[in-house]
Amino acid sequence: MMFRIIRSIIKLGEIIQDEVDKELYNIPKIQQQLLELHMEYEMEEIDEETFIEREQELLDRYRIAKEREKDESSDG
Repeated sequence: MMFRIIRSIIKLGEIIQDEVDKELYNIPKIQQQLLELHMEYEMEEIDEETFIEREQELLDRYRIAKEREKDESSDG
């Protein structure tokens, strides 16, 4: 009985992790966020330091997303 509960909790955690990854590494969403970030900077809504930090985070996520996409397509 306890083993089933633990197994169910682990499975739920895996499902949640998959959904988070899909959201975090969604290429079109990252591209949109980069565009919005550039607009915020050009409109002087954020300073250069904030822009650079957030841009780097988004570019890192984009790179990872592209690597995952490549790995998924090669796995067939």
